[in-house]
Amino acid sequence: MRIIFHGENAASFSSGFADLVGSGADVATLPDTLASDADRQAYAQADAIIGVRFGADLPQPSRLKLFHVPGAGYDAVDLDLLPASASLCNCFGHEQAIAEYVMSALLARDIPLADADRQLRRGDWAYWAGAPDRVHGEIAGKTIGLLGFGHIGKAIARRAKAFEMRVHVANRSPVAVSELVERAFTLDALGAFWGSADVIVVSLPLTPETKGLVGAAAFAAMRPDAVIFNVGRGPIIDEAALYEALKENRIGGAVIDTWYRYPGPADANPLPATLPFHELPNIVMTPHMSGWTSGTIRRRQQTMADNIRHCFAGQPLVNLVRAART
Repeated sequence: MRIIFHGENAASFSSGFADLVGSGADVATLPDTLASDADRQAYAQADAIIGVRFGADLPQPSRLKLFHVPGAGYDAVDLDLLPASASLCNCFGHEQAIAEYVMSALLARDIPLADADRQLRRGDWAYWAGAPDRVHGEIAGKTIGLLGFGHIGKAIARRAKAFEMRVHVANRSPVAVSELVERAFTLDALGAFWGSADVIVVSLPLTPETKGLVGAAAFAAMRPDAVIFNVGRGPIIDEAALYEALKENRIGGAVIDTWYRYPGPADANPLPATLPFHELPNIVMTPHMSGWTSGTIRRRQQTMADNIRHCFAGQPLVNLVRAART
């Protein structure tokens, strides 16, 4: 079987992939832009393609049986153009990494290890136990509000409970109250959700319904010391509303990993927003890194290799987005 990894993102998963699939796998990596005839021919003859997009500019792979996105989002795959012979699958495996990112950022806000180290190297015992003016915080007993309760939300909730936090959830479909979730809201009851938590974590996918879902009204309803995280997609939080809330100190802060502007051919190193978030002291900015770990790559490799083997053996696929129609 001919397996193509198309583009830089997909190629990140190619090392050792043939060994995971087994005998008979012919694996090749192709650049994002298929400029040569050889590259276009290799793409057109693929039995399985791993890539983040499929569109009219790409050759039609007439023998394609499986198109696998190496992540959760498949919005750049044109389903109308994808050959009917091909199933479409995606994969997750990033929820562990993103949950650790969220918990590490939460802990860093309350447990100032780096600052304590800097101070003590100067002989300043600023956090020495024994006096009330030297205490630092803890996350036990705080409430975390999860906007979205899919793979990521559930992974965060499990870790939050291990730290004795309360968990509130707002989700498109109803979520039952359980040992994991103290309170649950649907998206038409967000007014009560915003003010119920010390921390809000956005992990929803970007859709026409979720774009700008977190706006000025949400920030007005949040607790004045609340911290908002975005590990979903940038535009779910209205950019101007977030900037104003932080600039005017109407909320306690933000930790933002998903953005409004990204590197591209015209600008390889842009600032991640049109507004000057980088000038604000109450935001932690990271470059869409929360889910990108060695563990994520390993888990996704295994999912994709398993699906390729199952596809060619006529067995059921996991994370099936669209089944082949022929």
